[in-house]
Amino acid sequence: MHPSTDPAFFQLLASSYERLLKRPLVPVGSGIGNAARWLYDEAPFAVLAHDTSPDPLFVYGNRAAQRRFEYAWDEIVGLPSRLSADAPNRDERQAFLQQVERDGYVQGYRGIRVTKSGKRFWIENATVWQLYDDKGTHRGQAAMIPESRDLES
Repeated sequence: MHPSTDPAFFQLLASSYERLLKRPLVPVGSGIGNAARWLYDEAPFAVLAHDTSPDPLFVYGNRAAQRRFEYAWDEIVGLPSRLSADAPNRDERQAFLQQVERDGYVQGYRGIRVTKSGKRFWIENATVWQLYDDKGTHRGQAAMIPESRDLES
């Protein structure tokens, strides 16, 4: 099984989201395996997750995120998540992530991000949430990005 559709990791993403936001991340009733595949392959929104390393590393990026950020799975997984923002915006991004850590989640986030090739774009109406496993262990943070648009040159 490819890590992108690992049921245990999907359960971490989906259960953390539902516990905090009181609604499902994916359509209900599709079964964990099908839901994990749908989220990775077909979701119309980008989902990224990073771990709790001192310099957090991406551990997940669905196909929509890979397309938007211009990275393949093997490139995005293991990439420091700070590199998703260009240097001038990293302090703002870090302050925002600290707010998520404090509050559990934040909805309606807007910020500038950067692709692998250096193109800058807005993410809009993003939801970022804390990942906690069933034992209450903090495992990282995830983001669902429903909208994005290129910056005008």
